[in-house]
Amino acid sequence: MAQHVLLSDPRIAAMPVKECDEPLVDLREEKVIRVDPRLADPEGAYAHVRLGVVDRLTAAQTQLPRELRLLLVEGYRPYALQERYFADCLARTRRTHPGWTPERLRHEVGKYVAPPEVAPHVVGGAVDVTLCTADGTELPMGTEVNASPPEYGEECHTESPGITAEARRNRRVLVAAMTATGFVNYPTEWWHWSYGDRYWAFVTGASHARYDVATLNE
Repeated sequence: MAQHVLLSDPRIAAMPVKECDEPLVDLREEKVIRVDPRLADPEGAYAHVRLGVVDRLTAAQTQLPRELRLLLVEGYRPYALQERYFADCLARTRRTHPGWTPERLRHEVGKYVAPPEVAPHVVGGAVDVTLCTADGTELPMGTEVNASPPEYGEECHTESPGITAEARRNRRVLVAAMTATGFVNYPTEWWHWSYGDRYWAFVTGASHARYDVATLNE
């Protein structure tokens, strides 16, 4: 089934792209979605997303209970940074599993960190989000945002049974709001949602992706 396909699957890279030329928008200036600074970079790339993503995040927030808010941890990610993330995770996993073949290493890493050439973050279509209260207190979600192996296991998976009942309820609230507004989830990462990228196109059955690799301040 599509929801079990990894970003490293060749079918994702094969999806055609027709760039729609939507701009990257700084969510800090929009002041509608709360932006967490933990991954802030000097250029502010992390706080940018495509205009269509802004619209859908705004709509998703209206789907939440009145006392809750979306909290964006990361949006757009420059291509070079994605390359570094992928290489770092590959190196950590290789140290933990020295007997694995390069093919298996890439497959396993692809469950949690997208290969740069298909990464939803580099097109500005992906968001890493969690839930918080109106005063910014984060809700228990089972793991931290961006938890990854080998330090973490399958509790990162959106439907993981290995989390508390409270975390499971909170994830369901997030899932309901994001799916209602057109986002698709990457099933090994409860926090990762995207729209308009190759993975979104594959999962939804769209004929093509809407967003290609973006550059800040084009």
